[in-house]
Amino acid sequence: MVFYFTATGNSLYVAKELDACPVSIAQAVHDRNNVYRSDSIGIVCPIYGHEMPELVKEFLGRSRFETDYFYILLTYGNCSGPAAELAKTYAERIGIHPAYINVILMADNFLPGFDMEKQRLLDKKVDEQISRILADIAQRKEFVSPVTEQDRAIHREFLAHLNRTGTGMDIFHDLYKITDDCIGCGICTRVCPKKCFHLEGQKSVWDKTGCISCMACIHACPMLAIRLKIPEKNPQARYRNENISICEIIAANDQWERENSWK
Repeated sequence: MVFYFTATGNSLYVAKELDACPVSIAQAVHDRNNVYRSDSIGIVCPIYGHEMPELVKEFLGRSRFETDYFYILLTYGNCSGPAAELAKTYAERIGIHPAYINVILMADNFLPGFDMEKQRLLDKKVDEQISRILADIAQRKEFVSPVTEQDRAIHREFLAHLNRTGTGMDIFHDLYKITDDCIGCGICTRVCPKKCFHLEGQKSVWDKTGCISCMACIHACPMLAIRLKIPEKNPQARYRNENISICEIIAANDQWERENSWK
């Protein structure tokens, strides 16, 4: 059994290599029966600021996993920092004891820091990394990706930088603006895992309440009508994993369809 959270398809691609039918965390977080049993259970998600997304933490905190082998895979694009260590610490704090935690280097979709056109050209040997991890999991290997003191220092500097701005992590919860290029297609309303978008008069409206800054919306907008309030490397370039369709991301994250299915 594999659970995943995805914004632009990287973690979904990994999850599909592990399990033919992985389960979306954005949907499973609403499960009324939140006890999961399987020979092995895996979590696949990106890291934001070297940590698992809040939505993933919420899912882990409200669920019970009955398995002999629990593992966590963290996708990242530039520097994983102490991500494995932070994930282990969080998991153990809520009573989960992962046997295996690893990181996977993939395209970095953080727009303020990276040009998506250049990211697409990089060969990060993703399939080779996944093959090694598949072998580890098949052998039920116990392993936590090593973290150095330099990794920890990078995370401390990241947090210190946020504190110096005077906003802390709040800066990542008020990132977007919607321009007049919006045509009201509604894609943003369906890829957002926190239901932060709705349409008014055929135009998209964003409510920052609950936003986890996953950037699924800005990467998926076909008109480039969702923009950042802070500078980005290439405002004309967006990203989606080439192996994942927009329909798959919608199916993973769509909260409106989930609510309608309950009615």
